Amino acid sequence: MNIAVLGLGLIGGSLLRALSAAGHAVLGFDADPATRATARTAAALAPAGRRWQIAGSVKDAVATADLAVLAVPLPAVAGVLGELGGFRGLLTDVTSVKGPVRDLVGGRRFVGGHPMAGKETSGFGAADPALFEGAAWVLCLEEETATADWLTLAALVTGLGARAVPATAADHDRAVATVSHVPHLLATALAAAAAGEPLAATLGAGSFRDGTRVAATRPELVAAMCGGNAGAVGPALDEVIRSLTEARARLAEADPVTALQPWLHDGNAARLAWPPRAGEQRDLPARADVLRRLGRAGGWVTAVSADHRTITAVLPAD
Repeated sequence: MNIAVLGLGLIGGSLLRALSAAGHAVLGFDADPATRATARTAAALAPAGRRWQIAGSVKDAVATADLAVLAVPLPAVAGVLGELGGFRGLLTDVTSVKGPVRDLVGGRRFVGGHPMAGKETSGFGAADPALFEGAAWVLCLEEETATADWLTLAALVTGLGARAVPATAADHDRAVATVSHVPHLLATALAAAAAGEPLAATLGAGSFRDGTRVAATRPELVAAMCGGNAGAVGPALDEVIRSLTEARARLAEADPVTALQPWLHDGNAARLAWPPRAGEQRDLPARADVLRRLGRAGGWVTAVSADHRTITAVLPAD
């Protein structure tokens, strides 16, 4: 497949490398000339058969593409869409918020996407072609989405080792508010709380490291993802604040050790049960209604048949 990757940061750069390694003809573009130069140099050093090309403009990148991937932060999506001109191919994205992108895309052939993979580092230099192996990759399946286009994207991402998860944009945005966006806010608050304590910085170990890892993400990227999903992040954050307020009240009780134990139980049980274990694997008809039910049940797709008539699906174990 001829694929254009528009934006060569961590996700776009990793996708450029992964698609090239999988044998696709890939043309990349980034608005930053220095990033384009770095990507060209990396392509020259890549093994034969795994190289990519770098275009000088969005228009040139998509000129012969069957698929274009928007790999830019949410605030930049509208500008890139404006440069696509008369592009008639399939369009997808890797943005961490799906509703706003769907609204911006309008009537184009589009399947919203979000690979649940990343690092606190950013830029093309951090790109890793193995980044998506084993990762959940949301592919939005709205009422207006062509099932054939969804299956094309599902075959592509499962070919990179990812698990394709069907979801609507609304369901996606509500879910990631809890498991991705609010954790960025919590990590930032915790890191800032410890910043003025030299002794705390010296004593910080595993729990502080793991709890604040994503606070190292560039602030403008976190602001774009959380602000772009404010409608879902607000209520999710309210629930966490409510829970922490309850913990604070239990600390003020006469026997805080005993009082805290019931509060800790639910979160402990939830974490011990995560991530979901793969359960039964079965071949299912590749229909939109089947795919939506699979996604809402927490299942995923690991393969698409060559004729796109069936999918190999996995449900979480009970």
